[in-house]
Amino acid sequence: MSSTPTLFQRRRSLTPAELSDIPWLQHLSPDEQAIALTDLTISQALPGDLICRVGRPVTYWFGVVEGLLKMSTDSADGQPMTFTGVPPGGWFGEGTVLKRESYRYNIQALRKSEVAGLPVETFHRLLDHSLGFNRFVMNQINERLGQFIAAREIDRMNNPDLRVARNLAALFNPALYPGVGAVLRITQQELAYLVGLSRQRVNEALTTLEAQGVIRVEYGGVRVLDLAGLRTRSFNAQAS
Repeated sequence: MSSTPTLFQRRRSLTPAELSDIPWLQHLSPDEQAIALTDLTISQALPGDLICRVGRPVTYWFGVVEGLLKMSTDSADGQPMTFTGVPPGGWFGEGTVLKRESYRYNIQALRKSEVAGLPVETFHRLLDHSLGFNRFVMNQINERLGQFIAAREIDRMNNPDLRVARNLAALFNPALYPGVGAVLRITQQELAYLVGLSRQRVNEALTTLEAQGVIRVEYGGVRVLDLAGLRTRSFNAQAS
């Protein structure tokens, strides 16, 4: 039996710096913030750790303070299917929390990550009493809908450059992932996991996009120079 503490056993209180990275806290009144701070915890997820598992009942609303997660499931034929990555600043699973249902997807850490959690009951308490929290959650759901519509489009794309461009654009969504900023800390292998291509093919696509001036590949990450151009590049590539 492994003696490594579980994700739940590794939980702790957040530091002031970590709290400042939680985007929805600023939308709460002082009294509402006090409610959230009482129950918010954070835990370090190790590479390969499952934060959420298909079929498990929902217990927390989760968010990434640092690191990178992958949202995926298995298709009918047993093949893994990745929906999206979750970079810093991203909070996810609000639909599952709202309905208090079991997870229909897996959330797995691609690297060592700091993952915060707000208990389901606290989530609903804030939802019932906080206008600011309601607006944040509604915006999340709206942005998430657009994200998954785009993901369905990406699944039908056969152009690898286009797939990489569209996935990168999604990870730089400032509403869903405000902690990313201008530089996404991601390796080419991690991006390959999210896009569903080989590392070599992802490298070729990044080289193409860099030559077009929309991104710059830096040590340990990708800097977006022209987000609108990255999104436009996707549509042009699809039409060509």
